[in-house]
Amino acid sequence: MGQIVGAALLAHAPTIMLPVKVRYELNEGKEISLVSGLHRFRQEVMEILKPDTVVLFDTHWFTTVEFCVSGHDRRSGLFTSDELPRGISQLPYDLKGNPELASAISKHATACGVRTTAIDDPVLPIHYPTINIAHYLNGGEEWLSVSCAQTGETPDFLKVGEGIGKAIAESDRRVLLIASGSMSHRFWPLSQLHLHEASDPIHISRPEAREADYARLECFYEGNHAAVIDGMPEFLQHVPEARFGHYLMMAGACGGRAWNWPGVRYSDYENATGTSQVHVWFARP
Repeated sequence: MGQIVGAALLAHAPTIMLPVKVRYELNEGKEISLVSGLHRFRQEVMEILKPDTVVLFDTHWFTTVEFCVSGHDRRSGLFTSDELPRGISQLPYDLKGNPELASAISKHATACGVRTTAIDDPVLPIHYPTINIAHYLNGGEEWLSVSCAQTGETPDFLKVGEGIGKAIAESDRRVLLIASGSMSHRFWPLSQLHLHEASDPIHISRPEAREADYARLECFYEGNHAAVIDGMPEFLQHVPEARFGHYLMMAGACGGRAWNWPGVRYSDYENATGTSQVHVWFARP
């Protein structure tokens, strides 16, 4: 019988892929805590738990008429971001997959009421929410990516997560869930971006968005995921990345409103050109 061994909300901000010198220049002469947080996460979580599989909810894999999950035996190659080709260029990646688990996720999530398809097309694009996190954490585990349907709403994300939880329980895998994305996610206009590249949260694009993030972080620390789920109508006003679908699928897989694992931060709460960035780890009690 399979098990979810833990869950994490991890920021994939492109700045974590920049050279150290550039990161320091952008951040007033100091390292961004997202980088040191990922190193610590690998040492304290990945190397201790040694999961068989990572299921990562990818906020840049936008699908429209369904949810999708990567169904490959292996994904490998070189990645250049079409969004940020200067910052992420010719980055090698090599990720094992698990077609059987992907197929089970497709079956169970669809049975929960939301069409979900396992895709093993060899030229299926891969996106940097997966690439960036795997660059720091991949230790040879199986890595599956799950899309965030851009037409999805809160109940859809929760149902897909529920199906993923059922597929994992039916498997023989010890699975780590990673919601790869941010909380509030509104950028500064291009003409102002250069004024807001430091990580200090004072640079978050809207003070009310920053306060909404802080309120949800407090819920995370308390394990009060029901309050986060129930508060989605209000939080959507602050433009969370991918409608917060990455977190909601993770929550759905862990029990939905009944999920009560408390969170521990593995980074500061930081800015990235107006958007919020933070690492939070939810250990299985």
